[in-house]
Amino acid sequence: MVAIRASKLPWNDRSGRFSLTKALSLALTLAPAIYLGTLAVKGMIGGASSALGPRPITEAIHFTGDWAIRFLVASLAVTPLRRILNYPKLIQIRRQLGLASLFYALGHFCLYVADQKFDLMRVLSEIVLRYYLTIGFVALAGLVSLGFTSTDAMIRRMGKAWVRLHKGVYLIGVLAALHFFMQTKADVYQPTLISGLFIYLMIWRIAHAQGFNSTSLRVLLSLSVLAAALTAITEYAWYSLATNIPADRVLLANLSFSNSIRPAWWVLSVGLVLAAISKARNGGKRGAAGKSRCITKSGERYSLAS
Repeated sequence: MVAIRASKLPWNDRSGRFSLTKALSLALTLAPAIYLGTLAVKGMIGGASSALGPRPITEAIHFTGDWAIRFLVASLAVTPLRRILNYPKLIQIRRQLGLASLFYALGHFCLYVADQKFDLMRVLSEIVLRYYLTIGFVALAGLVSLGFTSTDAMIRRMGKAWVRLHKGVYLIGVLAALHFFMQTKADVYQPTLISGLFIYLMIWRIAHAQGFNSTSLRVLLSLSVLAAALTAITEYAWYSLATNIPADRVLLANLSFSNSIRPAWWVLSVGLVLAAISKARNGGKRGAAGKSRCITKSGERYSLAS
């Protein structure tokens, strides 16, 4: 009984032993909330201008929303990273990161309700009338459904249906990125960067599903270049379709490093670093052949969908 209870602690593995990987992940997921809470307390003590600015709730809404999609992408990165880095224990933190995304998304929504003076009819009206809010709410509803079914009991009860349901995280990722773009409006540097990393993770999965050696240097280099190109195209398309800012100027900015490094180059850099690490860790050997599942020492199944 003691071992069972110990295994439920968020910093322990399934055997009830302390896991440094899970402890670090837990600290990472809690850090933004602690930071936001600290700023809120400072604001109440020293005035809003010294902490969250003149519109603290609005700032908190953006803050929690940003971290919700960051942790969502981080949860999607676990499966590729555990293979690329040859570090199976990384699978332990996927659920933790996914739940963190859900909790920050719920905080994002609750703060929005507070900003609307808890007028639920007005909140409902805004969600129906404003497309970016509709998209964000659908993404939140999807995260809630995944979070509700993330327990071991639900995995056993739902069987193959659980895998199909949790593949919906890909669509949620697309909706979350679109919501991020639409609410950011003009300067979409951060949404483009997040979308670029999401694109990399998705094309990695496609390559893996098609039978490519998803840890080989050649494949990872190709994916890095492709993801970077798609990131630049995504940024160009957004400015072209949704703003009055000349899209050609934005596209050309990717070739200039005088002001800032564009998201496409960061995506390329991340991909190249992972390719180099994979080469060093795996020696170019073919990764594990299993595509649809991974069996841990405890015998639990984890879908690649997450």
